[in-house]
Amino acid sequence: MELRQLEYFVTVAELASFTKAAEALHVAQPGVSAQVRKLERELGHDLLDRSSRTVRLTPVGASVLPQAQAALAAVAAVRQTVDELSGLVRGRVTIGTVISMGKTIDLPGLLASFHEAHSGVEIGLTEDSSEHLLEALHAGRIDLAVTGRTGTRPPGITLYDIVNEPLVAAVGHQDPLAGRECVDLAELADRALICLTQGTGLRSVVEAACAGAGFRPHIAFEAADPHVLAQLAGRGLGVALIPASLARANEAEVRLVEIDRPRIHGSLALAWRTDGPTSPAGAALIAHARARLPRAD
Repeated sequence: MELRQLEYFVTVAELASFTKAAEALHVAQPGVSAQVRKLERELGHDLLDRSSRTVRLTPVGASVLPQAQAALAAVAAVRQTVDELSGLVRGRVTIGTVISMGKTIDLPGLLASFHEAHSGVEIGLTEDSSEHLLEALHAGRIDLAVTGRTGTRPPGITLYDIVNEPLVAAVGHQDPLAGRECVDLAELADRALICLTQGTGLRSVVEAACAGAGFRPHIAFEAADPHVLAQLAGRGLGVALIPASLARANEAEVRLVEIDRPRIHGSLALAWRTDGPTSPAGAALIAHARARLPRAD
């Protein structure tokens, strides 16, 4: 009996298909079928029922499957232990990032340097809102997230600030506010506001600040891309509440007006589970990101 035979059997059983198993294993389908048949002959029983379009476990196969899965898990644990002792890191990690991050941090550069240091680790990347990223992190679907701060610390999650800058009012050059240096947030109570979508850290910060100033914001336009917010403001469609660096990057289209009372800040943070990642690869990614991304003041 070979580990390869157990791996092929388990994959076919879990996917209920020889075709899908071959694709997942990157092996030709006849090779998968032949190895599973060889295993069945050695055991003296059919493990899979091939009589229908969907492959099903026989009673014997259903009894064997948990043992085969345990054997493969034990072998993987042995390899991981040896890798840790020899200083190697292998496996897969997934990092999530907010869609609205833009060029605030050099995420491609961060991942490239991590890949160079740990070439045996497969890296996955996903984009979503801060709210959904924190949910995925808590559930263990991702190892690390670059997320906006929402003003509250989610239970079981550690936040490490990497960006912290003031939010400003960005308006078109013909807007009545364009000649002002600063504005109180309460003065925007009757204005059409342009903001990031629900579930983002900046949106939560804006809504909380407006509530503190005694009004509910009238969000006329929302978008996931912060540059679109500046463009909408530049066309005279409202007041965009965006980070100061973004307003300066779009100064040809908008005028930056500081929000004086209260001062509002938007933050990006690295987030990971407080009780630690589920793998050495996840721990390595967190350590690499903390070393590469300086902590915000």
